[in-house]
Amino acid sequence: MSENIDKIVQELHIYEKKLLKALENNEHKSPEEIAKETTMDIKSVMSAAGSLASKNIIAVDKIVDEAISLTDDGKKYAKEGLPERNILNVLIKEEEIPMKDLAKKSGIENKEVNIAIGWLARKKWAKIDKGIVKLTDFGKDFSDKKGNDEELLELLISSENKEGNNNEGNSKIDISDLTEDLSKGLTQLNTRKNLIENIKNTTHKFEILENGKNILKKGIAIEEEATQLTHKQLKEGTWKNLKYRHYDINAEYPEFFPGKGHPLRRIIEEIREVFLNLGFTESNGPILESAFWNFDSLFQPQDHAAREMQDTFYIKKPKDTNLPNNDLVEKIAKTHEDGGNTGSDGWGYQWDKDVAKQSVLRTHTTGVSTRFLYENEPPLKMFSVGRVFRRETITYKHLPEFHQVEGIVADESITYKNLLGVLKEFYKKLGFEVRFRPAYFPYTYLSTECEVYLEEKESWIELGGSGMLRPEVLEPLNIDVPVLAFGLGIERLAMIRYDISDIRMLYKSDIKWLRDIPLTNGIKLD
Repeated sequence: MSENIDKIVQELHIYEKKLLKALENNEHKSPEEIAKETTMDIKSVMSAAGSLASKNIIAVDKIVDEAISLTDDGKKYAKEGLPERNILNVLIKEEEIPMKDLAKKSGIENKEVNIAIGWLARKKWAKIDKGIVKLTDFGKDFSDKKGNDEELLELLISSENKEGNNNEGNSKIDISDLTEDLSKGLTQLNTRKNLIENIKNTTHKFEILENGKNILKKGIAIEEEATQLTHKQLKEGTWKNLKYRHYDINAEYPEFFPGKGHPLRRIIEEIREVFLNLGFTESNGPILESAFWNFDSLFQPQDHAAREMQDTFYIKKPKDTNLPNNDLVEKIAKTHEDGGNTGSDGWGYQWDKDVAKQSVLRTHTTGVSTRFLYENEPPLKMFSVGRVFRRETITYKHLPEFHQVEGIVADESITYKNLLGVLKEFYKKLGFEVRFRPAYFPYTYLSTECEVYLEEKESWIELGGSGMLRPEVLEPLNIDVPVLAFGLGIERLAMIRYDISDIRMLYKSDIKWLRDIPLTNGIKLD
């Protein structure tokens, strides 16, 4: 026990020792008295008290005394009477008064009339009938007695008059001294604006616990202790003669929340790192896109349902965009109309240049891929990450704005088997086991959906789509080699990674959730 007390004393800060010593003969001293006696400021006293309390050396009780006093408006009503009382006094004599005559007959101000009427009705002293304020039987009973609120006003003003504080300040009454009826009156007055001032006075009471008594019994030496060294002390060697404060290496430490990237941004960076390590080149495109690159370049017919206003955000300003060179435009138009040089029959309609010029918020990032294919010669490997927009109703699994990532590989030796191999490697880098099943996408053939296995849920979940780009997409772009393409929605991956069921969580400012997300990622770069 003695060794434990010695250890505690050695680790006490000098402020803690001063405070404990000041309480030795009288533990009822106020923090202000201790501050004056020990020459510490009040902040240091309270900090030392908190530290001693955390070590079970003293107990700190917070005592809050609540009192009330009258404001200037409260004094006015205490002396002249509440507006409803002044009207009641007239009603006692006349029994009813037209509303338009209330101010004149009662002597109250016009701005107080509506307030008075409201309180007359609330107190059931009067009722309003066709513009006439009429006295009630209940109101008659209050002709010679006061309400709880009026009694409290009277008590406060009389207390002030007794103390002679009319011009020097406000007299206070402790709330704890109020009777039950006066407490009801306080509730009424507090619902009115600026009549009562509520005053709170906070004090602290210290109590020495058993550990503290044992420490005082053993004795405390008040002496300065070094908590840090200066360059001068080290250089001159005076540090050898200093007394050092002991530190408890097992003491609790505050929890720190260092800055870190947003979970969604960190996943995007993970995906970028995967692609870059696989030798891909990153490309970007505009958010404000033309219907030409967003739809037409992907062999999506101009009357396709996905182009409707219900699915796509069309822009009013600028309403139209510039199209690329005429050669490319004519090739894509021809492909849509009759298949062009692809061997396809096309869509069999008259392609409209004005429709292709429409400005849209891109609905996917695949337009980045077709533009990249047009501007670069194979062999190539490209990926893009960006925001896309669709007219979705916001739910736990849908947003009108989200992120999409995709990659393409173009080479004369590329086959469907290569597509599956690239996908396996890509998802392996992200830490997933993947399987494939047939699917349909408008601008790919031998289309495939990728499913990843979640061990904790013991189930497979669809995470991305892929396929070989159709000749109707490639031929107008002057690409004569096979091209594989694949992509996924990043928010869906984030929901799996962070085990959340509501996609909106990724965009909420939930500071606790953001702090609890670990810094480590699940990426595997073998």
